[in-house]
Amino acid sequence: APLLEAGIARTNGIIVDAKSGITGAGVKPKAVNHFSAVNDNFKAYGLKNHRHSIEIEENATQLGGESAKVQFTPHLLPVDRGILASIYARPKSSISQASLLKTFEAYYRDAPFVRIRKSPPAIKDVRGTNYCDLYCDYDERTENIIVISAIDNLVKGAAGQAVQNMNLMLSLDESAGLNQIPLQP
Repeated sequence: APLLEAGIARTNGIIVDAKSGITGAGVKPKAVNHFSAVNDNFKAYGLKNHRHSIEIEENATQLGGESAKVQFTPHLLPVDRGILASIYARPKSSISQASLLKTFEAYYRDAPFVRIRKSPPAIKDVRGTNYCDLYCDYDERTENIIVISAIDNLVKGAAGQAVQNMNLMLSLDESAGLNQIPLQP
């Protein structure tokens, strides 16, 4: 979002490579979600037609001001919760790591549950919290902007986001009831 809104990244050729715990792979019981199928396994699913692809492209188009093409590929991890996404985008022009970081910090300065990290986050960094941890970098060799995000899909992805929205709707402190520390181990 910060890259598109600031006009830094191209809207086409964005790649979202997302890894989801089993609770992020839908609520209907399916054979592919059973322990015996998930344990010691890792696989891609929803190639080319995942149900979230359309909304990702719609949001990217709205933020970037031009039609967006996003390749979204989710993968099923053998863990119970959490989503880790690696996102790749091409800059429209030359960019430095420092300006990239400033763009992210400015965009999220008033977002109490977004933490800009100095190293790539892991799903255990956000387990049981309403945080979205973000890391951004620029690879001069490949000329790709790399963004890594981590959330707990059971909190930030569902229940915690609902509480945060309710707090805003009721003019309460946005973070009321949501300041848990990560559950580790």
